[in-house]
Amino acid sequence: MEIFIYELLGTGLMIMLGNGVVAACCLEGTKCGGSGAAQWLVITTAWGFAVFVGVVVAGPHSGAHLNPVVTLSLVLLGKVSLQAVPAYLAGEFLGAMLGALLVYTIYCEHFKITADAGLKRACFCTEPAIRNPISNFISELMGAFVLIFVILHFSNPSIHIQDPSAKIGLGSLGALPVALLVWAIGLSLGSTTGYAINPARDMGPRLVLAFLPLKVSPDFAYSWIPFIAPLVGGALAVGLSVWVGFN
Repeated sequence: MEIFIYELLGTGLMIMLGNGVVAACCLEGTKCGGSGAAQWLVITTAWGFAVFVGVVVAGPHSGAHLNPVVTLSLVLLGKVSLQAVPAYLAGEFLGAMLGALLVYTIYCEHFKITADAGLKRACFCTEPAIRNPISNFISELMGAFVLIFVILHFSNPSIHIQDPSAKIGLGSLGALPVALLVWAIGLSLGSTTGYAINPARDMGPRLVLAFLPLKVSPDFAYSWIPFIAPLVGGALAVGLSVWVGFN
């Protein structure tokens, strides 16, 4: 239960702050309007801080996975037991949905005066700048690959965890290195698709959007890419780490 509660809280805070900055920058009538590279710098920086907050809160209690890709990568390495997976995944997806609902609640009046459906959708989930399934898949795959490959080097997986209940994840690394990593990924690789790199971060808010009275399509036709590609990227990162002997 502790894992579920803190994954929910950590992911919820991360999504509220991460999608909150998108709402601040994209919706009409806020005090944070902008455009271009300056706006992208604000968004990627705040997302890094959002991850920092989530890791600080959840780290001591659940390991702060906050991302199914992290959970499943650690399962592949034998560092998280299969019995713990449902609690992690439930906390991550429900936390993402809670965070998205809070963003809508906070920015409700600004959603009302924003006409652009794409900008409103961006406050919940990702979509590509140029829609090309192969290119978009590769972008999301590589973002998640970098995330997991670097995390594995942060966390020194050569130390095998014998205790199946051990709470291993982002929290074991310290919040600041993870925040800087997510910031770097966003700045360098994120502008093609919005760098979901996290199936819960994208699908959870997308599902919330489908039920809100905004009359905005959640674009489920695209949603399989930010759901599947990060998982593939994480698995490849684990495979390469094992292949080069860093395990």
